Amino acid sequence: MTKLTNRDRMLKVIEILYRETDVNHQLKLHELKEAIELETNLDVGGDKGLRSDLDTLVQSKTFSVVMNHDGEGLPMFYSYQERLFEVNELRLLLDAVTSARFISNTDTYRLIDKIKKLASKHAAKDLENKVLIDKTVKSKNKYMKFYINNIHLAITERKLIQFKYGKYNTDKEFVLSRKGIYYLVQPYALYWNNDFYYLIGKYGEEEQIRHYRIDRMVDVQKTDVHFTFDESFNMTEYVNQLFHMYAGEEKYIEIVFDNHLINVIIDRFGLKADIKKYDEHSFKLKTKAVISEGLIRWLLTWGSDAKVLNPKTLVDKMAEEAEKMYRLYLN
Repeated sequence: MTKLTNRDRMLKVIEILYRETDVNHQLKLHELKEAIELETNLDVGGDKGLRSDLDTLVQSKTFSVVMNHDGEGLPMFYSYQERLFEVNELRLLLDAVTSARFISNTDTYRLIDKIKKLASKHAAKDLENKVLIDKTVKSKNKYMKFYINNIHLAITERKLIQFKYGKYNTDKEFVLSRKGIYYLVQPYALYWNNDFYYLIGKYGEEEQIRHYRIDRMVDVQKTDVHFTFDESFNMTEYVNQLFHMYAGEEKYIEIVFDNHLINVIIDRFGLKADIKKYDEHSFKLKTKAVISEGLIRWLLTWGSDAKVLNPKTLVDKMAEEAEKMYRLYLN
């Protein structure tokens, strides 16, 4: 049998220890030797070289191997334990990938396999997916990951991006807006909301803030045109004022909610929200928000348990929408 070179032997030791061992699984010297020869079909040679490799790794700071034994005179055990991610952290990554609508079904399974390889083969068995993958809601856009990368680069480099945009009609056909003419946008941020990825950026000569769903974008390209980023624009504050990603005018709003909705409001606005008692059965929220169709739809979710006090423009819009709903059910 041809003998394994010293360099290849060391590389194989690292590979097998990474894959086969962890905190709860160790290998003896002869087990490691057998595994190497079985996989390479080459002769490892005597134990001296292999021991030297292991001693080097025990002292290593880049791939530190743990040496252990059960008692004096008993065989040594070797294992690699310094994983970048703990198993519970890998589980969070797997669940996030599985649940994300914008990741295609094919990419979901591919990413799951890659994440599992960050653990030993034994720990990977505990990472068998327990979250169901709903293939009906997964993105069909196989270019999503490339679009997202292009947008990230454009944001970093302060470059304009161009893309086509569209949506489905009632015949389930994807139709491009503006007859397929490219949009030219200043990309400010990517925002993950309700399992969808959105681009937030400025569009047109008036530099209006617009939102675009990444899965509805086509042929996303980073251009060579620079733009001046508005450093005064507070992205965190802005997205906190959005409802269902609809754009609109920012104003202070006052809304009275029934007491049973207090946890819903805290979940949405946080513990620092301006909330005060209104009467024995309700409380008042005062906050800055983007007045939009999204806000109206969100408020209608709570029916008569939410009443807008200010601004008057929002009160009028809510009354108008409530009237439409009332007339809809008259017949």
